[in-house]
Amino acid sequence: MSTHAARNYAIVTSAYWGFTLTDGALRMLVLLHFYRLGYSPFALAFLFLLYEAAGVVANLLGGWLATRFGISRMLMVGLTTQIIGFLLLSALSPEWTAAMSVAWVVMAQGVCGVAKDLTKTASKSAIKITAGQASGQLFKWVAWFTGSKNAMKGVGFFLGGLLLDQVGFQGSLWVMAGLLALILVGVVLSLPPMMGKSKASKSAKELFAKNKGINLLAAARVVLFGARDVWFVVGVPVFLYASGWTFTMVGGFLAAWTISYGFVQAIAPSLVRRSDDGLSNEVPAARHWSAILALVTVTLCVLVWLDVKHLEWVVVAGLGVFGFAFAVNSSVHSYLILAYAGSEKAAEDVGFYYAANALGRFIGTLLSGLLYQWGGLLSALLGSALMLIICWLVTLALPLAKPLAPQPATPSSDTT
Repeated sequence: MSTHAARNYAIVTSAYWGFTLTDGALRMLVLLHFYRLGYSPFALAFLFLLYEAAGVVANLLGGWLATRFGISRMLMVGLTTQIIGFLLLSALSPEWTAAMSVAWVVMAQGVCGVAKDLTKTASKSAIKITAGQASGQLFKWVAWFTGSKNAMKGVGFFLGGLLLDQVGFQGSLWVMAGLLALILVGVVLSLPPMMGKSKASKSAKELFAKNKGINLLAAARVVLFGARDVWFVVGVPVFLYASGWTFTMVGGFLAAWTISYGFVQAIAPSLVRRSDDGLSNEVPAARHWSAILALVTVTLCVLVWLDVKHLEWVVVAGLGVFGFAFAVNSSVHSYLILAYAGSEKAAEDVGFYYAANALGRFIGTLLSGLLYQWGGLLSALLGSALMLIICWLVTLALPLAKPLAPQPATPSSDTT
């Protein structure tokens, strides 16, 4: 393994840990602060809509920009944008009208959404580049990166609640902006600025012209993450609070769930039998775990419909099983996108894929408020089950071989 590659991997992972810590804290800060102010489930979901929608565009443009200007530079842009978003949110005044406050929070959340997905695309693309210099490490590095950042997000949930209690909404945002500023300085001083720079696509048609594996995986990702967020963003925390749980209990449970989810993602390579070509066992694994996830959710729908005794604990147990299957599924998907991606424009391929990820989160967030307000947890779970069945059907069409790279008509001198 290249020492240089391992060093860059460690730097990128550490930077994204810090970013994810503050991003998880931000979600809990906004959710708890505005729920305490009396906002409805749909209003709470609405606060996150631009955050998720901005990610669709940010991933597409972020992948293209990272290819054109270098991954490290886009990582720096993402961290800087998040700091700006935090400072904008901290300017929120209690003297403003409710409409003005909502508009300001949605706008600032949009800025943070752009930051999140610029940073994610740059970081995941960097893993593709560094793992390419360390033979046989791609699945392990992707799994550890994805799992550890989700565990850090869980810690962020706890941090958000703690900061809200100790220093308030505005003070929390200032603390997190300062933390990110330190991380930004470290990235500027540590990573080569031109890492990952290549020849970017020249047209929108070329940018969207991905191979079959990437297109199908992106479609599966839309419904996979929509299925998670349709009941996780609003439904679970509101349901548990309505069942008598305190904010501390809800935040602590979500933190523990997310940390456990991240741990399972990190060990996913030991749960999936590897193949020499990197696809012939991994693609069936994606199909297998998608089917399990759909079955778990359908079972939960039946239990909620029957209104079994101690329903909140049944939901908690069900969410644990759901989280295990979802974590393995997500980790396999995160590996497959890099396995299908071309090395020259990996950042563009990853950006396209995570634009689909952001679209799924947007749809799930929107439906989480609508379905829960319309029919409670059962409606949200039914929506999740339907999406997961679609996800399983899409994975059945995933190719078992990576397409051959197109051969240029004339030799190209651009080998950056």
